Amino acid sequence: MNWSEISIHTTAEATEAVSSLLYELGANGVVIEDPEVLYRDWDTPFGEIYQLSPDDFPAEGVFVKAYLPADSRELIDVVEELKEQLAELTGYGLDIGKATIAVNDVHEDEWAHAWKKYYKPIHVTDRLTIKPVWEEYELRSPEELIIEMDPGMAFGTGTHPTTILCLRAIEKYMAPGDRVYDVGTGTAILSIAAVKLGAEHVLAMDLDEVAVRSAQANTELNGVHEKITVKQNNLLDGIEEQVEIVIANILAEVIVRFTDDVSRVLKPGGTFIASGIIEAREADVKRALAESGLEIVETICIDDWVAIVSKKR
Repeated sequence: MNWSEISIHTTAEATEAVSSLLYELGANGVVIEDPEVLYRDWDTPFGEIYQLSPDDFPAEGVFVKAYLPADSRELIDVVEELKEQLAELTGYGLDIGKATIAVNDVHEDEWAHAWKKYYKPIHVTDRLTIKPVWEEYELRSPEELIIEMDPGMAFGTGTHPTTILCLRAIEKYMAPGDRVYDVGTGTAILSIAAVKLGAEHVLAMDLDEVAVRSAQANTELNGVHEKITVKQNNLLDGIEEQVEIVIANILAEVIVRFTDDVSRVLKPGGTFIASGIIEAREADVKRALAESGLEIVETICIDDWVAIVSKKR
């Protein structure tokens, strides 16, 4: 499928108003390219921070872009209507800057790989670094552990705040020789990290068969497939053997439904690392953990995301 990209060169002040105009014209979303992000100070050396190029941003002002199916409305009509509405904004005293409009054709297959230029090696902890397979990388120290990922389009890059919270908790709470259940494994990034940090064995489970194939491929890519069993499974259904660690980076709505099963498969003193929890659901998850006999030992946060570490009494 082909798309038409409509790009408006405006000001930071007018970004919200221009975005609203594009939504009204049929856009399902907008892209905002503001050079301010090039000079922003980040409060952590870890996390999902990409190497941005000044070449992708205007020298001044802001680009607001939207994408419409090439066969939607007559593009010339859309552009003319947009020009009229932009002119009306100035009547409200809003500085819209140059307000130039550019239209380009975009082929869908170009998008399939365009995101890769932003996915660079990312240090998520002092020891763990996530590296895309197509990037060259030199170790910072002999102790650094590299997780190689080829995420494809279905499961992301593995650097979402919820994943980072899990990785930090695994590094802190898992002991060498521990056995681990990874519930809702996705790309298996948490399972791979656990093995690289010394886990004896990981059972990585996901209900989605595409995720299972992705997880298996990534374990082989990292040379840890002999210590990770990937299985299509619904949460902890049918799992009986007790282990030292259970990890679940999934929605709070799901976590609260299987905390009894987590308690059942944990050894006494075992650790449950639960992430994927939005701040508004933190209290609900903590209540469910307590009711299942799991004692909360730490809560860690990034922005509005929460991970809760608990232990079986």
